[in-house]
Amino acid sequence: MSSPSAPPAEPAHPPVRRIPNLGHAALLCLLYLAGLACAVIAIVLVVVLHLFGIATDADARHSIVVALGSTAINYVVTLGAGALVFSIFWRNGVLAALQWNASAVRRFWWLLLAVAAASFGLNLLLSRVLHFPANTPMSDLLTTPQAWWIMFAFGVTLGPFAEEIIFRGFLLPAFATAWDWTGEKLSHHSPRPLGPNNHPRWSLAAMIFGSLLASFFFALAHASQNGWAWGPIVAVSAGSLILCAVRLVSRSLAASTFTHIAYNFTLFTVTLIRTHGFHNLHH
Repeated sequence: MSSPSAPPAEPAHPPVRRIPNLGHAALLCLLYLAGLACAVIAIVLVVVLHLFGIATDADARHSIVVALGSTAINYVVTLGAGALVFSIFWRNGVLAALQWNASAVRRFWWLLLAVAAASFGLNLLLSRVLHFPANTPMSDLLTTPQAWWIMFAFGVTLGPFAEEIIFRGFLLPAFATAWDWTGEKLSHHSPRPLGPNNHPRWSLAAMIFGSLLASFFFALAHASQNGWAWGPIVAVSAGSLILCAVRLVSRSLAASTFTHIAYNFTLFTVTLIRTHGFHNLHH
């Protein structure tokens, strides 16, 4: 008598591969440290070779060219190496894997501009009710019209682009995924299925956690520029939370980048008008 046949085994589901995760964010941090080392080497060469009229360490500390130039070197090395490394790891374009989704900007540009304007208004309100020091390490660099124009150019190009990739492209998704992954392991639940183009879907708690933690590190990265004053830290954190919300709601890193650029453009344009072309800087 033949034994009953065993029921057919259910097909194994492929593991959910969420990009980026904490491991990817940690690797990006290592690349950032490599970029920082390149920036330090560049500063040393500027001082040793007396470039841009800089002959001493004090000259370098008070030069907007050195400050933004070294930051640009750090960003370019970090993002350039990251584009190469992660395109190999992920077998996909880095921007596509980070949910760049430029079509969201074309659809909602007017709404994103409104969010940027509201963020600027919130920053003005916070500057009235919180302590914003008059003299900061950043203000010490912005003492001439030329310095302001250089900062303006950086603030609407490489600066927001690099910061959005690092903080809203890598850290926010990595922290949100870590929250959900931890919950899945503790509750023995299966991971959420991936969304369109294999992008992760997060729980509300994960998105809140990721936004708070990414904004903490974003504020920390800007704290030294503002002399570690609590007012600017709160304002930068609030702005970061808004950018995180834009990134999550629109499912578009391009949307948060566009909003960041629009906010910076508004900030510098208002300053340009109030100071009559960055000449009346005491205003």
